[in-house]
Amino acid sequence: MGKLYFNPKFYKDVFGWGMNDAGQEMGNYIVAITADTDENRMVKTAGTINGGFYQKSKSTNPYPSVVISVDNLEEAMKMVTNAGGQIQGEPQDIPGVGRWVVFIDSEDNKVSMLQAKM
Repeated sequence: MGKLYFNPKFYKDVFGWGMNDAGQEMGNYIVAITADTDENRMVKTAGTINGGFYQKSKSTNPYPSVVISVDNLEEAMKMVTNAGGQIQGEPQDIPGVGRWVVFIDSEDNKVSMLQAKM
C-alpha cells in the first residue's frame, strides 16, 4: 500500500493546488483547491472541480475515491438503486458543502455522490 502519510505539499508543489486541512472534526480531510470559487465555495467555471484527500490508514482502500456531483441526491439514490447499485448507509451533511452518500455500482465499485449546498 505504500506510505500511510498523505503529503499535501507534493500536490501544491507539482500542480499549484491550494491545500487546506479541514481539521479533526472533518476527519482530517485535506481540501484541494484546484479552481476559483464564489462566496458559497462553489466553483465559478463549469467543468472544473475541487476535491480533497483523507489521510490513509491500513484499513482504508488505497485507491482514489470518485465523488459525483448531483442536483438532487434523493433522486440520484433512487436511480442508483434502480440501475442495480446499492446505497451504503444514510446521506451525511457536510457543513458548508452539502449532502453526501456512498454507493456501490453494478460492478462493485465504491463511488459517492454529493448534492452541493446552494
